[in-house]
Amino acid sequence: MRRALSAVVGLAIIGAGAFWVATSPALTASGADEAPGGAPDLANGEAMFYAGGCTSCHATPGQDDKLRLGGGHALETTFGTFHVPNISPHPRDGIGAWSEADFIRAMRQGVSPDGEHYYPAFPYTSYQRMTAADLRDMFAFIRTLAPVEGEAPAHDLAFPYNIRRGIGLWKLAFLDGEAFQPDTSRSEAWNRGAYLVEGPGHCAECHSPRNFLGGIVAEARFAGGPSPEGKGTVPNITPSPDGIGSWSKGEVVELLTSGFTPEFDSVGSTMAPVVGNTAKLPQADREAMAEYLLSLPPRPKATQ
Repeated sequence: MRRALSAVVGLAIIGAGAFWVATSPALTASGADEAPGGAPDLANGEAMFYAGGCTSCHATPGQDDKLRLGGGHALETTFGTFHVPNISPHPRDGIGAWSEADFIRAMRQGVSPDGEHYYPAFPYTSYQRMTAADLRDMFAFIRTLAPVEGEAPAHDLAFPYNIRRGIGLWKLAFLDGEAFQPDTSRSEAWNRGAYLVEGPGHCAECHSPRNFLGGIVAEARFAGGPSPEGKGTVPNITPSPDGIGSWSKGEVVELLTSGFTPEFDSVGSTMAPVVGNTAKLPQADREAMAEYLLSLPPRPKATQ
């Protein structure tokens, strides 16, 4: 009996040790914070800021200035409520004390300056595709904005999702650490659109169904489905008959500019602030995004 108990205890210790090693933030953070050097390009940083949709989540609710990034927005999901953090340059409550390397590591690998995992409600699975130079420029632009005092509330998550260390296992399954790789057989505009849609634009994060672990279902990527926030659905944005298959490139560009659809409707809900961001991009970028979206494999609207 004593031997059996000792064996059980030993296995428990080994299992706990394996979990601790496998979920270490250091596994995903290695090499992810390498700064590119050189002076930041603030104009490019502003474009990346809007392409990344930073104001959509991080702007302080209830005020008109969308560049006050005090956070506080509550994301209601099946896992619990995520409270979006302050990313203004405030040195205590925001990211004002962060280094450039801290920012790049957070964006690419979802690891905080304190060495903790960020929950993937922060879409670093898409931001990991961004170049270090674009992340440097985005960080430099954010640092030009007004510091906002105040911290967002802590997340309110159900067990076992409130065990932050467990995100390390999630990352092993869903975070590959790969930056965007251009397709040399495609045009420069197509590659620009692919980069913006798959990287900073993180379009798949909302327009794809997810499995029970919260990972994107690869075979239904961009095919729409239930809203990640648990209310309603998001549309299919592949060129299928129940997606944007009948849309012209110009009509996709128009939606990204004004929010108007070919049916003389306008986007609402969480897509409205997204259009508010894409409207600030150069026309060529919106055209590139449209070209890429219309080249996606047509898929039927996801239902799960």
